[in-house]
Amino acid sequence: MSSDVGTGPGNRPTQEELDAMSPEQLARLAGELDEVEVVHNTPNFPIPGTRAEKRAERAVALWFIISAISGLAFVVAFIWWPWEYVNAGEPGVGMYSLYTPVIGLTFGLSILALGIAVIQAVKKLLPHEVAVQQRHDGRSDDLDRRTVMAQLADAGTQTTLGRRKLILRSAGLSAAVIGVGTGVIALGGIVRNPWAEGEEAPLWHTGWRPENGETVYLRTDTGILGEIARVRPEDMEPGSMMTVFPYRESERGNDEELLHAQRASDGPVMLIRLRPGTPVTSRPGQENFNYGDFYAWSKVCTHLGCPTSLYQAQDNRILCPCHQSQFLATLDAEPVFGPAARPLPQLPIRVNEEGYFVAESDFVEPVGPAFWERPKTT
Repeated sequence: MSSDVGTGPGNRPTQEELDAMSPEQLARLAGELDEVEVVHNTPNFPIPGTRAEKRAERAVALWFIISAISGLAFVVAFIWWPWEYVNAGEPGVGMYSLYTPVIGLTFGLSILALGIAVIQAVKKLLPHEVAVQQRHDGRSDDLDRRTVMAQLADAGTQTTLGRRKLILRSAGLSAAVIGVGTGVIALGGIVRNPWAEGEEAPLWHTGWRPENGETVYLRTDTGILGEIARVRPEDMEPGSMMTVFPYRESERGNDEELLHAQRASDGPVMLIRLRPGTPVTSRPGQENFNYGDFYAWSKVCTHLGCPTSLYQAQDNRILCPCHQSQFLATLDAEPVFGPAARPLPQLPIRVNEEGYFVAESDFVEPVGPAFWERPKTT
């Protein structure tokens, strides 16, 4: 480190001396103050404008452009590619099945190309520098921060990136498109209008809603899609829980409809049989939603939509394994612990003349996490 850096205290420059220094002098001073010794600094292209330099610059720019094009393709695919579920064998199933691979490949290629472009720019265009610095603990003072900023500006000049307009423009384009793509991931769902169907919008209804007067049974999954296992009260022991899905007789033999009922995100319901005599507090207007000791609640957590897959018969608590929300079955599935703020919606059930559990109606409130238009519930 130089012993005559300035005339101020400790040989440090005074404010007047700092103001009189050029950016190059400030950058050099930053190295001296930081005890940095540049051992080796060789530019890749000592003579600017050679063919080799232009080829390297075009190669780096090409990767930035590939990144930008891939990012733009991702945005287009995310918004306009057919994404709604299509049954196998129906027109459009091929395009629907490619939705996830297409958005994954385009976004992944965009990030990959951006990374390759940055690595190539460092290897091919930036000078090869070897420097040694003595490290010290503690906060930097105002002088150090000012000179470091000048050093960074000088580094931008020394790397020659400032004069490479093609690199800067292609990198800017790539970064802008990736930024838009990231925003689309976060906000893309808002692009589609969930209320286009008015009162028939899917957020208001689930597969448990009776249609055309057809009975909706509670069906359990046996692992065999075509095997219909409707649930009776005697199928469950006291203190047990069973996951059930909506089923209509018109779906018998139709594997696609059966699979769709099981795949629907708002369809799974937990059917719980409490121990006999367990006192339960019901919400106003829902006192008759249960059948004896049998209660049916949506399996979709009201926090972030995870499946509330666990039930503790010892204390009648329903658990969400994702963020540890707990709901008390004897308090009409009210949240008693964790981030969930609303009770699980209850499905009104009864036993028909055949002895099977059936849904009397759809849920009387929307299933899952909150949304702006959701009506306030207790």
